[in-house]
Parts: sequence; C-alpha cells; structure tokens
Amino acid sequence: MSLNKNNILLFLILLSSTVLSAQHQTADSLSIEALDEVVITGQYNAQSAVQSVFEVKVINRNTIEQQAANNLADLLNQTLNINILPNASTGKSGVSLFGLDSQYFKVLIDNVPVINEEGVGNNTDLTLINLDDIQQIEIIEGSMGVQYGSNAVSGIINIITKKSSAYKTQVKAYLQEETVGDEYEWFEKGRHIQSLQINHNFTDKIYGTIGYTRNDFGGYWGDKNGEHYDNNDGLRGHEWLPKLQQNAKALLNYKGEHFNIFYKFDYFNEHIEKYNTSVDLNTNPATETSDPVALDEMYTNNRYYHHINSTGLISNQVNYDVSVSYQSQTKDIEQYQYRIREDEELNNKEGEYLSRKAFFSRGTFSNLLDSETVGIQLGYEITNEKGYGSPLAITINPEDNKVEQKLNSYDLFASSEFKLSEVFSLRPGARISFSNLFDNQYVFSLSSKYIFKNNYEFRAIIGSANRTPNYDELFTYFVDVNHNLQGNPELNPEKGVSAFLHLKKQFKLNADGLIMKNKISASYLDIADRIELIIVEQNPLSYQYNNIDAYTSFGFFSENSLQYKRIKAQLGFSVLGISKTLDTSTDHNNDFLYNLQLNSTLSYNVPEWNSSFALYYKHVGKQDQFVEKTNDAGDTEYVKGTTDAYSWLDLTARKKCFNNAFDVTVGVRNLLNVNSVNTTAFSGGTHDGPPSSLLLGYGRSYFIKLAYNLNI
Repeated sequence: MSLNKNNILLFLILLSSTVLSAQHQTADSLSIEALDEVVITGQYNAQSAVQSVFEVKVINRNTIEQQAANNLADLLNQTLNINILPNASTGKSGVSLFGLDSQYFKVLIDNVPVINEEGVGNNTDLTLINLDDIQQIEIIEGSMGVQYGSNAVSGIINIITKKSSAYKTQVKAYLQEETVGDEYEWFEKGRHIQSLQINHNFTDKIYGTIGYTRNDFGGYWGDKNGEHYDNNDGLRGHEWLPKLQQNAKALLNYKGEHFNIFYKFDYFNEHIEKYNTSVDLNTNPATETSDPVALDEMYTNNRYYHHINSTGLISNQVNYDVSVSYQSQTKDIEQYQYRIREDEELNNKEGEYLSRKAFFSRGTFSNLLDSETVGIQLGYEITNEKGYGSPLAITINPEDNKVEQKLNSYDLFASSEFKLSEVFSLRPGARISFSNLFDNQYVFSLSSKYIFKNNYEFRAIIGSANRTPNYDELFTYFVDVNHNLQGNPELNPEKGVSAFLHLKKQFKLNADGLIMKNKISASYLDIADRIELIIVEQNPLSYQYNNIDAYTSFGFFSENSLQYKRIKAQLGFSVLGISKTLDTSTDHNNDFLYNLQLNSTLSYNVPEWNSSFALYYKHVGKQDQFVEKTNDAGDTEYVKGTTDAYSWLDLTARKKCFNNAFDVTVGVRNLLNVNSVNTTAFSGGTHDGPPSSLLLGYGRSYFIKLAYNLNI
C-alpha cells in the first residue's frame, strides 16, 4: 500500500517536534565547523587548505550526516558544476563535471582509483560508493594529470576514509527508511537501509574497524505493476529497477612515531532485478486457459578492493607514501522464464559477462632537500588492468569466447614547490607515461599561489591530462544480425589542457563572529582528439569509435558563504560556455552555448536543543547542445537541441539527544517533485530514436534516519 504524501509529511513533522522537545543537551558534533581545514589531495604532506597551492573543496563528515545521503551520487547532487544523471533501466548514475562526463574525472579512495566496469578511476558509478566510513571528500577542479595520471582531465574526487578514533571502542548503528516518490511498504516498496560499524583501539598504536551496510531499494513502480502482473500491456515491471546493495568493510591501522601502515578491505555486492514488460500469455484454446510467462533477467555485481598503504620518514627527512592495491569487479547475468501465476522459474541460464581486474601501485617521495624554500617530490604509478566483456554486449557466452585484453601503464612524475617568498609559491610538474597500447604520453603543469595584502589568496593552476580510451572504446565487439558495433584498438588518448584562476578572501567582520568567505574563479578546458562512435559503413550499418571530435569550455563561477553565530548561508553560481566540434573532418558548428547554475545552502544550529536544520537548493539552467541528426534528404546535419531547466530542493532536520547516544535525521528530498525534463539535445542510438525527455528523479521523497552511537 502506498502512503499518502500528506500523512508522511505530518508524520515527519510530529516526529521531529517530539525529538526536538527532548531534554536539552550541550552541542558538540553539531557545532559550527572549523574554518582551517586540513587537506591531503595533491599535497606533499597533509596541510591546511590555506597553505595548499591547489584550490581544494572539502565536504566534511558533518555535511554528510546532515544530508543523510545514501551514496556519493546523492551527496554530490547539490554540488556546483556537478550534475548527476541516473539511468533507470540499468540502475547506474552518470556524472558530468564542467559539461564533461565521468570519463574525464577520476574517483579515488585514499589516493587509489576505484575499479569499475569500464576502467580504473574513471566512469565510476557513484551510487556504488558507500559513505559510512568517510572522514571527508576533497575535490580539485581542472586537469591533474601530473599528480594523478590519465583521465584526470576535468578534476578529481578523493574520498578520505577514517583511520582513527578518540575512543577506546565505538559502536555505530543506524536504520534509515525512505519513500521512493510517494511509494512505501515495509518490504517491496521504498528504500530500507541498515548499517553497523565497530571501531576499536586495540592499543595506543593499533586501530581497527569493521562495518556492514545493507541498502534495499524497492525500485520505482510509477505506472508499472511489478513482477507478478500477468497482462501483456507493457505495464509489468518497474520504471526504476529494484536493487539490493550490500557492503562489508574492514580496516586495520598501525601508527608509530615515524611510521604508519594500514590495510583496507572492501567487498561490494549489488543485485539488480529486471522484469520484462513483455508477457507471453501462453493461451490454450482447447481449455480456454492461459499460463503467462516472461523472460526475466537478474544482474549481480561483485567488487573486491584491497589496499595496503605505508607512510613514514626515511633518514628523518624524506617523507614517503606508498600504496599497493588489487581490485576486481565481475558482472553476472541470470536469464530465466518466469511462470507468473505459479511463481516458478524455468530454463535458468547463468553466466559471467564482464570481468575487470587491476593491480595498482602509487608511491611518492617528498622533502628530498633539507630546505624551507624548495620542496621536491618524485613519484611513480603502475596500473595493470585486464578483463573481458562489455556492458554494451550483455550475453551468456561459453568460456572459450571470452577474449581477455590487457591495458598496462607505467608512469613517472616529479614536481617542485618553490616558496619564493612568504606570500608567493610556485609548483611546476611533469609526468611521462609508458603503455603497452599507446605511444609515450607526456603531461605538464604549473601551479602558483600568491597572498596579497589583507590576505587575499590568488591561485593559478595550469595543467594537461590525457584521457585513455576505455575498455568499450578499445575492445567492444557486438556483432549479430541486428548490430555491428566495434571498438578500435588503434585509438589515441584524448589530449586535455586546462587553466583555472581562483581569488579567495575570508573576512572576520566583527568580534561577535561574523565571518564571510568569497571566491571567484575562471576556467578554461580544451580537449583534442575526442573519441566518438561514428558510422563507418552504411550498408550494412556499422559503427566504430574514432578520434574525430574537439571540446572547449570557458567558465566563470563564484562561491560565497556567510556565517554568523548559529546561521550559515552559502551561495554559488556558475556560467559555463561549451563549444563541441562533432566532426573536425567535416563542416561543423563550433559556436559556444552557455549554461547557468546556482546552488545555495541555508543552515541553522540550535545549541540548546543540540539540533540543526538545513535547506539545500540547486538550479540547472537551460542547456543547449549541437547534435548530429539526419534530415529528410538523408544528409547529416548539426542542429541545436535544448534540455529544459530544472531545480532541486532538499530539507533536513537533525537532532542529537540522550548525551549524543541517539541521532535522528528527518527530511524531504526533491521537494519540487522533479521527475524528468523535456529535451531535444540527444541523437538516436544505433537503432533507437532520440529521447524526448531526460529522466532525473522519481519525485518527492521523505526519509527518517535513526542512529545509535556508543562511545566507551
């Protein structure tokens, strides 16, 4: 039974009122966040964000808890210049940063790129990243090819996990119930999350943690009628596929005086249910009976992550940081005929259609000179990746048809940081990459920081980064009577370069604690040899990936915050102009098309109630894009398509009570009830017409999260 929206809202209001009227506590974890953040990403050593040559955005643990986000996609949905695009038919979520998709930025966990079905680090599905053990998230915008290698073209996201505790033992558990739109039931509908985490200091040097999270998403039914519907009218199944995610994690950390080592293990399992909308009624005219059956599919995703990291000092001077990681990801499919009325599966076929395995090692050696003014860092990076299969060609094949391919790269990089004065720092850097498939690749960077009078901070970051073709672009082979889509092993890496300028100032306006931060930024991104899927033969119709495109963007954006006692307000806006050359070998339109984005947050802390409230808003303006289409005469032309504007609005309230043992968060996501927007900005697929709408969400949803914390 679906819950009425008004009843849900009334329930949340009553619940929050009851919680907020609990006995008053002294605020601690809900206090205003520290202004001097410590950052790790791109640094020689962990240091204050003010001292960093790079401009680093930080999302801290308090923000994660306040939003009660389920995964990284939920958390970043309100971030300026980052757009999350879900795919209801696969359960994945795509991401774009500065108009470039997730192939162009890198997702790292503790400086190690995360494996996924299309590579290592890029094209990561952010719905697969759990947030329970995260200390903070750091984002650097712009090409970071010298520090982090290929695919770090538009930026990087580095997830820093927790590796210590101030308590002997901590037990953290929470339950979260959430509606999916207006749909909710205890088992079949809505979202149901359970989590348990135990942290323990075995000695003053040894720390360990273990955790488990279960996230059961019942899918979005919409106008569909689920698994047991037996009419052949297209209403069987779900509009958003149901999926069950389970995540187990463990970490063991040893911290000595000049030496630290940790081992981290992560196992992720995802089970996705796809019920066919087409039903074979299987009628028997002689008996005037029917036995409806449907051909259904179940997908299982397994990911294993191992990471050993050691940091310390050599000869009481040189800082080293070495990571070794082995990761694997497989995707299985089960196909069967389902007798709907009998609840029976027949003719089951199972197989593994995709496998990725990767060995990764990264090491940096810093402070090679005993100098206060010159810092030198040398580093290496090794990525050995192998696998078979493609998410574009999902078939159950015999083992002898699974051709394994390899992509290996060996990188060396170096940079120097010159503190030319108390206010001026300069960091040049270079990297060379050797590969078994491509010519040697070279990237360079030059970053600088200057502190003007009155503590204005100016940063300029210029860098290059290449995007390595992903597995599908290189090796896909999907040929049958209806398809001819092939990868291209002769592809070259795309070449990207960017320049970002940042001017930032923090003001403390009076003795009562009125603090204001302002930042204005300008960006430039250029990519050559972009890879595109093109028609290489008209009859029979055949597609192949080739280096034919170009991309340029100019942007201006500003982020501002005002904090006064209990109130904090943040406002950001960006204007991004994008030029896409769809085929540099033919006539094309490379005009710049512009997009406006706004985001804001308003939060209010009530120390005497140990409570906080937050309102999150983001507006994505109308987006224009040139797309390739065929006119009535059968000729290819480039026309401007448009995706309508849309906005997100979320509201949360959080309360700690009973000496902070219990933490209750309630809220509403997608308060404006966005589902989809109209679009003409897409061309058709290999045989499908272009979509007329872009799916964004499943409407207004309500949630409640009850957490228990035991600190001993």
